[in-house]
Amino acid sequence: MEAPETRYAKTSEGHHVAYQVTGHGGLDLVLMPQPAGHIEMAWDVPGFAHVLERLASFGRLIRFDHRGTGMSDARGASERPVLEERANDILAVLDAVDSGRAAIVANGPGGLTAIFFAASYPSRTSALVLDGCYARLERAPDYPWGVPTAFLRETVGAVRPTSLGGDGGIAYLAPHAMLDADFVAVWRRYTRYSGSPATSLSDAEMVVFSDVRPVLGSIQAPTLVLYRSGDRFAGQPHARYLAEHIAGAKLVELPGEDNLIVVGDSDADLDEIEEFLTGARHVPETDRVLATVLFTDVVGSTETAVQMGDRRWHDLLDRHDQLVKRQVERFRGRMVKHTGDGVLASFDGPGRAIQCACAIRDAVTSLDIQVRVGLHTGEVEMRGSDLAGIAVHLAQRVSALAGPGEVLVSRTVVDLVAGSGLEFEGRGEHELKGVPGTWALFSVGS
Repeated sequence: MEAPETRYAKTSEGHHVAYQVTGHGGLDLVLMPQPAGHIEMAWDVPGFAHVLERLASFGRLIRFDHRGTGMSDARGASERPVLEERANDILAVLDAVDSGRAAIVANGPGGLTAIFFAASYPSRTSALVLDGCYARLERAPDYPWGVPTAFLRETVGAVRPTSLGGDGGIAYLAPHAMLDADFVAVWRRYTRYSGSPATSLSDAEMVVFSDVRPVLGSIQAPTLVLYRSGDRFAGQPHARYLAEHIAGAKLVELPGEDNLIVVGDSDADLDEIEEFLTGARHVPETDRVLATVLFTDVVGSTETAVQMGDRRWHDLLDRHDQLVKRQVERFRGRMVKHTGDGVLASFDGPGRAIQCACAIRDAVTSLDIQVRVGLHTGEVEMRGSDLAGIAVHLAQRVSALAGPGEVLVSRTVVDLVAGSGLEFEGRGEHELKGVPGTWALFSVGS
């Protein structure tokens, strides 16, 4: 799915709020920012596009950047974010897209504004979904599971211009994502584009010190409260409090430890959301086919990004993506998706997949970078535009073991191109994480 056009709504105070609309249908969905965002760059964050496409598959998805963040108007130097202001941003966007009522979907800190809006504007709220949200984060005598005030003040105090090169809060929201250097690099860039240092500081203060408990009893919309069982940011106690204080709220526990919906098993969250809002659970259309799966990855991407700076690195990635796309099309493959600083592609023949891999390996040297490429042939599940199945995981594991400028393939690929004249060099037997047994891997000759 291509990113939609960005348009602008005008608030009653005269501020311009950037928004995008994806999908169509009788149900309008508003996905809340968290709390800052960048509606265009979100499409580049691994996992984000899948969440957006799923939501847009069963309704008209409306997204926006709060004023002072992303592509919306900046706030004045003395202006600070407040929930009332943010609720007005939602109203402006709903009016701009001619939406009378919408389901408000929030994840994490975005729940604060969602709760305030649903309580303040019941006639504009058809339903409320709170996924990993909370009414208050700070500990209090009547809220003992909250975070100690001293720790929150220390955390907010650490938000400085020099800290914006950090992990953008991902260590708290999605600790498992910290194990993926590529995801962290993209998330850092997304966070920096979401708001200035001053904006980040004021948003942090609002996120950790707001308390919307007094308005929970005023929510009239049907409400779904989700949480992941191992979420240490806003897990069971916060979710249970919300469900107990919102009339008729449905509480659902899901497996996982990450608060951020785009990390972990996003489909488990999305299945619950779709069923709650539409009455039917999504049944994925899956077709199983034999395919050769290709993964690429830019070598030393994090270090290169730091050396080059965001703008030059982003330009380099754009040129890399265009180059890779041309090669995939040249060898009649299918671009499945970008994976941060690499791609996932598929081919209906292993020979052309190897030729494409070598062409990509050689072509990117013109950009003064190297890639590692991994290939495996096996049965995959076609889920819309995406691929799933063990063959995909295998190809990804193989690519991770490839050296700089190397095309590494599984024994299956080698056996299927026997007699083609292609030359391979054995790289030994390897255990691939999460895959039973050992696998013989081979490097493709230059």
